[in-house]
Amino acid sequence: MRDILPDLRARCADGVPLALATVVAVHGSAPRDPGAVMAVDAAGAVVGSVSGGCVEGDLFEVAREILAGSGPRVVAYGISDDEAFGVGLTCGGTIEVLVRGYVSAAELAELGALLDLIAADRPVAETTVLSGAAETGTRLVVRPSGAGPTTGTLGSEGLDAAVTDDARGLLARGHTATQWYGAHGQRRMQEVAVFIRTYAPPPRMLVFGAIDHAAATARIGSFLGYRVTVCDARPAFATRERFPTADEVVRAWPHTYLESTDVDARTVICVLTHDPKFDVPLLLAALRTPAAYIGVMGSRRTHHDRLDRLREAGADEAALARLASPVGLDLGARTPEETAVSIAAEIIQHRWGGTGRPLGELTGAIHHPGGPAGAR
Repeated sequence: MRDILPDLRARCADGVPLALATVVAVHGSAPRDPGAVMAVDAAGAVVGSVSGGCVEGDLFEVAREILAGSGPRVVAYGISDDEAFGVGLTCGGTIEVLVRGYVSAAELAELGALLDLIAADRPVAETTVLSGAAETGTRLVVRPSGAGPTTGTLGSEGLDAAVTDDARGLLARGHTATQWYGAHGQRRMQEVAVFIRTYAPPPRMLVFGAIDHAAATARIGSFLGYRVTVCDARPAFATRERFPTADEVVRAWPHTYLESTDVDARTVICVLTHDPKFDVPLLLAALRTPAAYIGVMGSRRTHHDRLDRLREAGADEAALARLASPVGLDLGARTPEETAVSIAAEIIQHRWGGTGRPLGELTGAIHHPGGPAGAR
């Protein structure tokens, strides 16, 4: 959704009817995860993608039917049948896609309000009935407790209450899921399927050490969707000119800044200073956070010396095992840009539980099921 946010907001503001096709389930190997979106407007313009081109042509026709007055529905696409020229996924998986129209002024205003919250990085969850004993396509928009009221309804007070509670839990963890309920929100029943799509603010990447490698890491962090902060105590190095792609550049002692800023279980920390007077207090502070990843640059000699210093400062072996050091995967990287790719690859591997080995050496599904390792 964030990829096509400006296009969608412009259409809502101009009152242009559109249909949204959203991936709501993936079985086996598939190009995009639940939440991927493609939009088709009344003029036939298309933005976004749900499969990288495998099923977009058929979804375009479904979207046009819905814009013409057909009701929302869920369509499924599976393995391609080349002999029958069937529409499907060449990667061998199955996806389910919810297609829903926003035609009236009221519908476009509701969608526009949701898009405004996403654009402002306000946490919000959109819940939609997929099937069962409630009307397909009905929506309930949920915000964190105390952040604003829910809007819309799924058809019953009990169902709204149960889904609101679950949506807030998923939103706090940054997860998206399909949940099942009874018609009035009863737990452990299979009468209503509800897709809960969460929009949490982008995860943070904290880069410490304003060196050339930090500039490359900041660029690739932004490319991956992180909100990037570069921090260094040296005013001559921590400048906006040297880090134009970073969301913020902070001049402060690294450990002081880290102790004063928000770090959650989605945050990644890259320590590129490789200087003991910065590293040791910074890493002690980092190990007290719930950060998802703590990568530390340096040679193997520096790494072993650093571990000894951290042990002397009171860090135990369980804490030290959290450090990705020396940072990055073994790609043979030489330049700052190549090193940044190595660091990014390790962050992705850590998040999704990949092996880091060439896919050509492996068998089985390419895409790992579930979600981030240890998180979903």
